[in-house]
Amino acid sequence: MKGIVLTEFAALGLSERILHSLEASGFKQPTPIQAAAIPAVLEGHDLMGLAQTGTGKTAAFGLPLIEKLLANPQHPFPKSTRALILAPTRELANQITASLKSFVKRSRLQIATVVGGQSINNQIRDLHAGKDILVATPGRLIDLMERKAIILAQTHFLVLDEADQMLDLGFIHSLKQIAKALPKERQTLLFSATMPSEIEGLARTYLTDPVRVEVTPPGKAADKIEQSVHFVSQRAKVDLLKQHLGERKEDLSLVFARTKHGAEKLMKHLVANGFSAASIHGNKSQGQRDRAIREFKSGDIRILVATDVAARGIDIPGVSHVYNFDLPQVPESYVHRIGRTARAGAEGRAVTYCAEDETKMLRDIEKLTGISIAVAGGEHPGFSAGTRKDGGGRGGNRGSGGGRPQGQPGEARKSDNQNRKRPHRGKRPQGQPGEKAAAGAGERPSSRPKWRRNRKSRAA
Repeated sequence: MKGIVLTEFAALGLSERILHSLEASGFKQPTPIQAAAIPAVLEGHDLMGLAQTGTGKTAAFGLPLIEKLLANPQHPFPKSTRALILAPTRELANQITASLKSFVKRSRLQIATVVGGQSINNQIRDLHAGKDILVATPGRLIDLMERKAIILAQTHFLVLDEADQMLDLGFIHSLKQIAKALPKERQTLLFSATMPSEIEGLARTYLTDPVRVEVTPPGKAADKIEQSVHFVSQRAKVDLLKQHLGERKEDLSLVFARTKHGAEKLMKHLVANGFSAASIHGNKSQGQRDRAIREFKSGDIRILVATDVAARGIDIPGVSHVYNFDLPQVPESYVHRIGRTARAGAEGRAVTYCAEDETKMLRDIEKLTGISIAVAGGEHPGFSAGTRKDGGGRGGNRGSGGGRPQGQPGEARKSDNQNRKRPHRGKRPQGQPGEKAAAGAGERPSSRPKWRRNRKSRAA
């Protein structure tokens, strides 16, 4: 698909009905992934689409999918769906549904969403008459399949959105179960922002002779995102974050924490210090998560603290700053995190706080993205740009001597420690402590005390 240049939606083969919907929604020109993917999907090809987050992948598969469904006005069978779209998170599923509904306002196509955290009985009733498009998370779809509430034998279109994230969240077994229930004769579209080796295997399993569309290198962050890192201790992160947030109180800021407990604790601390903040993570109900995103999008709250579970479901053009309070353990998650800013062609900033034990994670991120993130504050011995070393230490990043310059006070302290006698940790000698201990010192077969010889075994 390389070399194709299409500058208007009218040139992509979309019908007048779809073009009117796009015009009403404010769409003027297709993004590169849309210009490359839409014609291929309309021609009936299976497709693997690789593009960084925030480039319009939903319209890239949604518009041609709607076009093909409108061209065949068959009513869906009861408890069935003509097209299935799988997404890894509730937030992303809801976001996809909202986008698709804006494209079908002038049609009779029925779109439904089934995700966890909501009444499954209501979803069963909603699916009874059948749907044209079903957007689902894999876990809830499996629940509905086991209850015979949804039958996929008539589903001839399958879309796997953010496929790499579904693998990260452990959905591979659910995907295999879902695939067995689908007809073999179908059109499958797979979209992802990164391309780990597992995705290649997934593509070979699900896709038949697919067209590959790659508009940006996998793992590449948006060009308009200004990235920086502050080397700071874990304890000092909160104060630095409050300082940065305080300097930009009117901005919409998204803060990422590694754990659910950490995100909730950080949010409550910010609120207690006068910041307008909310949080979304796996311990929140679906209603709480939807309300937090709605208030963040409207500007009623200015700060949203989230875990990676929400990294793929927040599509808010107004987010100006993303703060990585904790670095992600999976480097691909960094790309998706910072992709929440600089959306729809806007500019954004990604600020990362790196503690000493997170430096290996930072190296992995830089290796994936192919850039050296600019240091905006703090210093890290042996880890400055261009001189970063591997070695011992908790984070696996310290140089010789843990990064301490030679000739510093650490050597003097080491000398003092060598002259100081260590207490005896073995069995206390019989009789007078000082007398027999001194007498027996020269009779030992080894020049080292017994407690020194056994130190490693005790430590283990």
